[in-house]
Formats: sequence, C-alpha cells, structure tokens
Amino acid sequence: MSTSPKPLHLNAFLMSTGHHEASWRLPESDPYSTTSIAHYAKLAQTAERGRLDSIFFADSPSLWGTIGRRPSGSLEPTVVLAAIAALTTRIGLIATASTTYNEPYNLARRFASIDHISGGRVGWNIVTTATLDAARNFNRDELPSHAARYARAEEFLQVAKKLWDSWDDKAVLADKEAGLWGDDRLLYPAAHAGEHFQVAGALNVPRTPQGHPLLVQAGSSEDGRAFAANHAEAIFTAWQTIEEAQAFYADVKRRAKDAGRDPDGVLVLPGIVPVLGSTEAEARLLEEELDRLIVPEYALGNLAKQLKLDPSELDLDKELPAVLPTEDEIEGAKSRFTLIVDLARRERLTVRQLIGRLGGGRGHRTFTGTPEQVADAILDWADNGAADGFNIMPAVLPSGLEAFVDQVVPILQAKGRFRTEYEATTLRGHYGLARPENPRRAEAVASAVKGVLAHSR
Repeated sequence: MSTSPKPLHLNAFLMSTGHHEASWRLPESDPYSTTSIAHYAKLAQTAERGRLDSIFFADSPSLWGTIGRRPSGSLEPTVVLAAIAALTTRIGLIATASTTYNEPYNLARRFASIDHISGGRVGWNIVTTATLDAARNFNRDELPSHAARYARAEEFLQVAKKLWDSWDDKAVLADKEAGLWGDDRLLYPAAHAGEHFQVAGALNVPRTPQGHPLLVQAGSSEDGRAFAANHAEAIFTAWQTIEEAQAFYADVKRRAKDAGRDPDGVLVLPGIVPVLGSTEAEARLLEEELDRLIVPEYALGNLAKQLKLDPSELDLDKELPAVLPTEDEIEGAKSRFTLIVDLARRERLTVRQLIGRLGGGRGHRTFTGTPEQVADAILDWADNGAADGFNIMPAVLPSGLEAFVDQVVPILQAKGRFRTEYEATTLRGHYGLARPENPRRAEAVASAVKGVLAHSR
C-alpha cells in the first residue's frame, strides 16, 4: 500500500535586506530597514499570504561583527513579534532568545505574553550564544564553555516549562456572581532550586493558548543534537550536501526515539537561500551581481574570526591554510566551523571563492535557478530523508520572499505538497503538534488523592 508524501513545512527567516551580505547595496534595497517595523510587518504579511508555517528572527545580545560590512544592529525580536502579532492572523512567530544571558522567569513571561497576544502563534528558538562579544556585555571576561552553556540551557528550559505550567487551564473562573476571579488551589508554583536557578513562581501570566511555545533549536554540535533530541520540536540546521543532511536527519530522529519521543514530532528544517530568476541564466546574473558587491576586506575579517585565525593568515587567492584549529578547540559555533572548513576542503575553494559561497547564507545551502528548479530541489531533500521542510532564507528582501511566495509556493501546492489554506489557528497546529498536557495538574491531583487516602486511614 502506497503512502502519500508528508506535507512540507516552510519557515521564512527574515533578516534586514536579505541574507546575502551585499543585498543592501542593490538599488531596490532600503539600507535602513533593519529598524523598520513596517518592513518586517510587510514581510510577515507576504509570508502569511503564502500560507507559510512561520517567520523567524535570529538574535544575539551583541553587535554582529563590524558595522561596515552590512546593515547591523537589530530590534529585540520578541518586541518585533508583539508588533507583528497585531498585524497578522495566522502566521507563526518565532524569535531567538539566549539561555546564557536571560533569566527563566522574565523570558517565560515574555513568550507567554506573546502567545496570548497572538492567539497561540509564538515559538522560541533556544540558543546558548557562542560569542565572546556577548559575554563581555554581561559582566564576563570569558565565554562560558560549550558544555557549561548547554548545562545552563537544560536547567533553564526545565524552569521555563514549570512556569508555563504553573497555572491550571481551569484556574481562571471569572465568576462574577460569586466574586471569584480565580482558584488559588489551581496554581502550581515552580518551587525550583537547582545549580543555576532558584525560582519560586508561579508565573504572573495564565497558561497560554499553546500551553508552551513551539520549541526550536539551531545547534548541530554533539551537545546541540542531544539537546534537540530531548526538547526541540523543530530544528533549524545548515548543510551543503544532501548526504550530510540525510546523516543529520537520521541521527536526530534516532536520538529523539531513544529519548522516548515520537521522531515525527521533531521536525528538521535545513536552511536554503533561493536565488530566483525566470530563467537559470537570469538567476545566475543576480547571484553574480550580489557576489560582485561583496567587500572582501570585511568578509575576510569575519571568516578569520570564525576560524580563530588572524586575517593575515588568509590569502584571498589561495586555499585555507593546511593547519587549522580543530572543532574541539572552538568554544563558539562548533558545527558551523566544521561546515565551513569541510566545504572549503571538499571543493578546494580559494578564500575568495569561499567568501562568495558564504556571502549568501553564512554556510546555508544557496540554490540558484528557476522556481521549478528550486521546488524540485526542496522536494528532492524532503523525499529522500534529508528534511521535513525548509527554513527559507531569501538572498534579497522583500523581492526574494515575494518571488518565493508567488512563484515557488504555487508549484508545491499544485503538487499537493503544501497547504493552500491554513487549517489550524496556532503555530503548533501548523506544525502538526499537539498542545502539551500540564503535568503539574496530574501531580497535584495525585498528591490530593494521596492526602485523602492518608487522612481516611
């Protein structure tokens, strides 16, 4: 008996004028859009018009390198989501927030508030923040170790879940006749005391339409995979080849199953940077124009920083040095370091060529071609065990997102692989995920029963 292919899930990753670092230099681009809520609202509405599952904003609590290279600085993403929630009705809203430089109570409250405001459309991309620049903005001289950041993240999420579950779904009575707004017996304080956090609770926001935000994770290191297998409901990841993507996909699905979870409830969404044209030649011309506008000096400095080298050690017209740090020596973005080095070695790229390949998506796969070719590339990975969908990263915004929505999405819809209308009202619903039950309620009921039995004796 044949089974129908699973529907795709598509998220739009929104970044200022686009993911290509030279996109801001095109005549059509607004170099001031990075702080324009109107810009992001229009993009969100375009994604919603295409019936995409969600939009996503990256974040780091520090400047992303020098401000000479591309539009820098960014609005705090949960603030952006709150504004966009009022201007959209169905699109999911995902923001990045760090477990290293936040506290569980404040962050749990922020995401709960947005989930209420949006009617159940919020998601949290959980990161541990891998830059020394961020550490130095928060009273630290050194970056906490990779292992230490993930240990804190593990406990942080444990506390956040306790806080989201600290109100019973029936705690609000709103009984005007009796003058009773809520039932204090249906509050379940977090009462958490751990290595990193002591949190009394309960949260000062009732349990939300989704119960918990959709939990997203974006690290592909060993620690990142373990964290994703235990907690993530969607995974943003970066791979250059289908073979690498297939290996990652199989690995995290196996890990999720070993952790007692349903692997189908852990969605893998690799990034793809589509550069579209009505013909392949037209798409290539746009790609070449963008690459021509890259300023090598800025890109060279950024690459050197990622590889833990001095810029003087890199020659634009030669391959990477034979001797580089190992992944074990990298305390930052370990998996991205390995991806960049493997790409350069595999294709024997010069530094100049490598800069061009990274300029579009910082290591995410760039695909240049017609709408039909992009749709076929997406389905190839989805149908061959490499992805459950994609994190769409337009090279240029807004035009790249508009082209994807108007030209690629209809092809996927015609093939029966993507929705033509929203069927759900929540982000969890878009991703086919259930609303979490509240384990604190079950614990409270069991405790009450135990107390009654003890008293009856």
